[in-house]
Formats: sequence, structure tokens, C-alpha cells
Amino acid sequence: MRPVTALLFVVCATLLMVGMQSSPEASIQTKIIALEKAWNQAYKRADTRALDLILDDQIVLINDDGSTQTKSQFLASIKQSNPQEQQVSPESMSVRVYGTTAIATGVFRAKGMESGRHYVRHERFVDTWLLKDGNWVCIATNATPILH
Repeated sequence: MRPVTALLFVVCATLLMVGMQSSPEASIQTKIIALEKAWNQAYKRADTRALDLILDDQIVLINDDGSTQTKSQFLASIKQSNPQEQQVSPESMSVRVYGTTAIATGVFRAKGMESGRHYVRHERFVDTWLLKDGNWVCIATNATPILH
């Protein structure tokens, strides 16, 4: 299955599940969680087309080292570095809904190889989502390393 098709499948399946839930807030939470997971998988596959659909054009990206990136810089960095991610997943996540805005917080772990070396990244994240033109898009993201 093509990556963009897989992303659309995940989102559509989530929308079907959302229809079975009781409250509008719960359905939004389910949508955001599905989008967070789709983002992780798209990043793992370096699928910039799928990421382009998930991230707002004006997104504020704050990296774990404190640097910032625009959407185009972030997408270009994925093409350039092409890390061999073996696992990308949230370990925990919660979503709070405020009308047409949602805040996802949680703990994220990535494992893989980069430049011939194994790595494990463990970070706490905050993602801000906005319902824009009928679609949820991420408008801000921040990651902070969890040091053990």
C-alpha cells in the first residue's frame, strides 16, 4: 500500500470509529490520536507527502535542542538525513480539547540507526492541533528530551 494511501486509510478508519463514540470531545480525541500515530509512521517512512497533509503550512516546530524549523525546513531535513528508524511510537498520550483547538501531550520513543550508530530517543512532546477548513492540522510542536 502506498504511504499516502495508508495514511488516508488510518484516518478513514478512525473517522468510522469516531462515529460510534458518544461525545464530540471523545471523537476529536480519537481523531487527534490517530493523526499523531499517522505522523509517527509517516516520519518513520520519511513520507513527506503524508507529513505535508498533517502539518499546517505555518507550523511552529521547536526541536529538542531548542532550535526552530519551518515546515519546509522540517520536510527537507527528513529527505536529507533519512535516519533508519526502526521504531517510532508514543508511549503515552492524552488529548485535551478546547473547541476547535486540541493539545496532545505525551512521551515519545524513537529507536534506530543513524550514521552507523544505534540510538534511542526518549522525549516528552506537546502538539497543538487546530480544526482548519474542516481538517485537523498540527500548528505547533515541541519536544523535550527525557534524560535518565
